Amino acid sequence: MEATFRDNIFRITNDIDFQRLALEAFEHQYNNNAVYQCFAKNLNKNPKKVSRIVDLPFLPIEFFKNHVVVSGNKTAQKIFESSGTTGNLTSRHYVTDLELYTESFVKTFKMFYGEPSDYIIAALLPSYTERENSSLVYMVNSLIKMSCSELSGFYQTTDNTFIDNFTSDVSGKKRLLIGVSFALLDLAEMQCPPDFSGAIVMETGGMKGRRKEITRAELHKILTKAFNVPVIHSEYGMTELLSQAYSKGNGIFYPPPWIKIIIRDLHDPLTLFTEAGQTGGINIIDLANINSCSFIATGDVGKLLPCGGFEILGRFDNSDIRGCNLLTEDFSS
Repeated sequence: MEATFRDNIFRITNDIDFQRLALEAFEHQYNNNAVYQCFAKNLNKNPKKVSRIVDLPFLPIEFFKNHVVVSGNKTAQKIFESSGTTGNLTSRHYVTDLELYTESFVKTFKMFYGEPSDYIIAALLPSYTERENSSLVYMVNSLIKMSCSELSGFYQTTDNTFIDNFTSDVSGKKRLLIGVSFALLDLAEMQCPPDFSGAIVMETGGMKGRRKEITRAELHKILTKAFNVPVIHSEYGMTELLSQAYSKGNGIFYPPPWIKIIIRDLHDPLTLFTEAGQTGGINIIDLANINSCSFIATGDVGKLLPCGGFEILGRFDNSDIRGCNLLTEDFSS
């Protein structure tokens, strides 16, 4: 099932394909993932009773902090761990197929940005590079290698070499700067912030407790002015998923075809909205998660838009602050 399924998820072209594969994934994970099966049974859900996406049980993301969420009996090739905050439990994603993760993020990058080899890729991820098990660092490091440029790499905001390399290159390659929010703000607040006109500046979210949380709109306003760029791009991903969504400006994210965003009611997590425009908790179906759990109820609050994109508006009050999200939008009105 795994090899065929892996091939098929990257060939999805319509909602019918997606629903068929999502139901296949549910049956596989119900039968081969003890944690997910137990959760589904408690909701009186099983493959015989689930025939639509809106009937699927979505595993609360907190389960990744206290359980080994794996479908099948393969040994993990890598255990990705979330950043968390001091004193809090971190999520652990036991990845049994790193090639599948790589295929997912490379195909997604190419879909939105083209070939990595067309870019100089600079990364400002100081808090992530301190950890060995960051899925974000694993992804960015792979893209850096695929860029085939000696100027690509991980840098510090205080590294003058980074600014010189990134602003003065004449190789003709496009430039992409990927940074965690607080590092980009540190750079923007230099006495003479660098001029990144013509480059793509992408934030991955997260103040990591080093700065006061601000809205994504406020962050982007500061960064666009400081770096002389028209918009700030964003990446939406998390330890518990093997796929990402990207925004090319205005905080509107678009996922690849093997991801679907579903909004759940803020007060009744088992009620799912089928139409765009509703604000609620974000549930994610990531079919690349076939070896763990593809159906995740996140701690994020957002809105699905008629254009097919989605916005992240904040987080539930009882959710941990995590490095991959901005938190402070007011979504109560």
